[in-house]
Amino acid sequence: MGGNQSWVTGFILVGLRLSAEIEAFLFWIFSLLYIFGLLANGMILGLICLDPRLHTPMYFFLSHLAILDMSYASNNVPKMLTNLLNQKKIISFVPCIMQTFLYLAFAATECLILAAMSYDRYVAICHPLRYTVIMSWTVGMALAAASWSFGFILSVAHLILLLRLPFCGPRQVNHLFCEILAVLKLACADTWINQVVLFAASVCVLVGPLCLMLVSYMHIIWAILKIPSKEGRRKAFSTCSSHLCVVGLFFGIAMLVYMVPDSNQREEQEKILSLFHSLFNPMLNPLIYSLRNTQVKEALHRALLKKPM
Repeated sequence: MGGNQSWVTGFILVGLRLSAEIEAFLFWIFSLLYIFGLLANGMILGLICLDPRLHTPMYFFLSHLAILDMSYASNNVPKMLTNLLNQKKIISFVPCIMQTFLYLAFAATECLILAAMSYDRYVAICHPLRYTVIMSWTVGMALAAASWSFGFILSVAHLILLLRLPFCGPRQVNHLFCEILAVLKLACADTWINQVVLFAASVCVLVGPLCLMLVSYMHIIWAILKIPSKEGRRKAFSTCSSHLCVVGLFFGIAMLVYMVPDSNQREEQEKILSLFHSLFNPMLNPLIYSLRNTQVKEALHRALLKKPM
């Protein structure tokens, strides 16, 4: 693809800049983590579908979170694993842009699903007698549909703004996959509109939902403290602690990547943070929910003990 004036038809994913031996070792480690994440999320999804006791709005949202985690990882990790064994590390233009689009869509949708889950916990603890009325299946499905729709609409806006840019060199994406900030650095045109829209979208899907979750949990904590029995307080808090762990991991990393001013020194750190989002987070989420959630553990126990007909 010659000089800077030639139009690119593909990119080179720089990756972690490690020796071939270390990359081969990481291939096996990351492959095991990826497979484990798919199996763990698949298990959570299967339990929720098969166990009638888990057919509640809380687990309905958790099933969407499992689908998002599997989609999120599958969008980025397979190509990253291929590149760990391939010295060329080339990705064509269209797959790169699609990877960027899906990454943003799944990330935005997950932010909103997590916000919906916090609202569900707020209603369950602060308004338990009206829970079935406020959080009906119609409301739950509407919140899930709105989350998916808004996430993909927002990503379409980024895609349109990205496709208007000319890419004429260099071709090296200094990242593990086609992450939007890394791709924008390769455009041979002014990207200030893209940067402004990306920051505004980050405020919309990160800061906005996070503020709503903080307000929800302030009410939740206040309601829990008013529960007279110690056992009641423990049970109430246990239903929220898993969600708080997931929110802290997901939102904390996303805000570091997209809302902290960029610098050359942060590029390698952003790769690790994005790796955590794409590989470790999808693996940790089902572990957090299964290890800290009594109902999920009981559903797994019932599934394992169920005898075939």
